[in-house]
Amino acid sequence: MLKLYYHPTPNSMKVAVLLEELGVPYDVEPVDIMKGEQHTEAFRIVNPNAKVPAIDDEGVIVFDSHAILLYLAEKHHGFLPLHVAARAAALSWLEFIATGLSPLSGQAVHFLHYAPEDVPYAKNRYVREVERHYRVLDERLGASRFLAGEEYTIADVALYGWAASAGFIFGEKGLDDFPNVQRFVDALNARPAVARAVRLKAKHTFKAELDEQAKRAMFPQNFAA
Repeated sequence: MLKLYYHPTPNSMKVAVLLEELGVPYDVEPVDIMKGEQHTEAFRIVNPNAKVPAIDDEGVIVFDSHAILLYLAEKHHGFLPLHVAARAAALSWLEFIATGLSPLSGQAVHFLHYAPEDVPYAKNRYVREVERHYRVLDERLGASRFLAGEEYTIADVALYGWAASAGFIFGEKGLDDFPNVQRFVDALNARPAVARAVRLKAKHTFKAELDEQAKRAMFPQNFAA
């Protein structure tokens, strides 16, 4: 059976959602990144970059959330359009999220919540860039039901991973400034497969305190060797 190496992060959520949507049986292997379990020798065999998610599909190892989405969609013939134009749109938006929204959101979260000192320039830079990306997405979703058109694809799964936790960047207002993205998130939240993926977090216990151990585990590059 497929094994999902999981911590409740936006990137892990993407993979859990797609597995549930595809109906692929899987076991969860929790990786507590705040305890440093991603740095163990055993896990670094799975992902040399020491990050979740990753999967072991009966001996086929895939890491990086978007690589996993593509692998699963192609293997199971779902959520990736066959028509060339729709497929091109899905891949374009998938990469827009992979190279833009995902890393920029990660940096915004870091400087808003985890940086050891206040860096106003970094916070402004990354939050403004995240907002710009959501404006692009909001415009697209104002003209189209899903990112690639009328068909629900892995591009939408990728967006949901981050958009569902946008409040971590934007605070209480959440996605209020991006009503079409909010409509999109609400529609996905209503899907039974998405609800099952969301419930994964409650089934496992992870360290919550951002103490010295967690900081060294999550941001080892900030500490001298």
